[in-house]
Amino acid sequence: MPKSISRRLCLLAGAALLLSATPVGAQVVLPARPIPVPTAADRTLLQDAIDIHAHLDPDSFGPNSAQAARRLDVIQMAQRARRAGMRGFVIKQHYDQTAQLSYITRQQVPGIEAFGQLCLNLTVGGLNVAAIQHFAEVKGGFARIVAMPTWDSENNIRSSNNPNRPFVAVSRNGELLPETKAAIAAIAAVRTRDTGTSLALSTGHISAAEALLVIREAKLQGIDRIVVTHAAGPPVNMTLDQMREAVGMGAYIEYVGGFAIGEHIVTTPGQMLEAIRALGPEHIIISSDGGQMNRPYPDDMMALIAGQLRRVGVTNAELRMMMAENPAKLLGIAPPPKR
Repeated sequence: MPKSISRRLCLLAGAALLLSATPVGAQVVLPARPIPVPTAADRTLLQDAIDIHAHLDPDSFGPNSAQAARRLDVIQMAQRARRAGMRGFVIKQHYDQTAQLSYITRQQVPGIEAFGQLCLNLTVGGLNVAAIQHFAEVKGGFARIVAMPTWDSENNIRSSNNPNRPFVAVSRNGELLPETKAAIAAIAAVRTRDTGTSLALSTGHISAAEALLVIREAKLQGIDRIVVTHAAGPPVNMTLDQMREAVGMGAYIEYVGGFAIGEHIVTTPGQMLEAIRALGPEHIIISSDGGQMNRPYPDDMMALIAGQLRRVGVTNAELRMMMAENPAKLLGIAPPPKR
């Protein structure tokens, strides 16, 4: 077996072991360890960046939550983003829609574009058309991405230490469920209050095969802004061929700093470079998946991975495309200025 493939399999196995070691539905406390800090040169790569995957307070944390405590809140993140020269970020919460938090964030920190996301987990009724409609109609019109189930997806639950707890199914026997198609239809149909923008679709933590089914159905129903959530990492674990198929249907592939920074690395800069060269930077979005306690801040996470990619040969123009231009296209907003 080639060394690169063997190393990748070992990394994936280690990440899967780490994730499975914590029962889903149990309080998660990430261990304290030295937190890496980007260089000043790394941080210059954040100009106009939009992080589409920032985990921020106020969020839940406790014995009934499957997630880690958050290191900072939405206002603190907006202040950091403004100092870093970023354009904005998407507030990612597994259990709530965040269009309301986006509105408040913009009011408190002018100059930063905050956007909301809705994940179709059990707390919002799963594949709930009413939840999608409400999300789009929150004042301000900053709702922007609807994700298929994440923590409560069947794929996520089946790979956990508590595989029999309730989950949100999206398919059966290789076919999407009627309620999945109805949710996709709702995403395609609604427009945001005040801004009149259509919603984008994220594949969440469903399996790679399910993600391809969802992308295909979304395209049939007229959704043209789609991203595969941390495609190379658990529990999605898309192969490069599956990523090519997703890209062929018009989806972006997300790579996150959270799987590339720290002691439990799933994706190395070299592997990310391989995907960038195979798929093209025009089809990739780099985000943080950061904000957890005892991990780098989301802006630092993005700067760290950008710096690593720059050092293995990714150009500044390619990084800007993946961190500023492509996220803007996904969110349906104006492109960043030419610099």
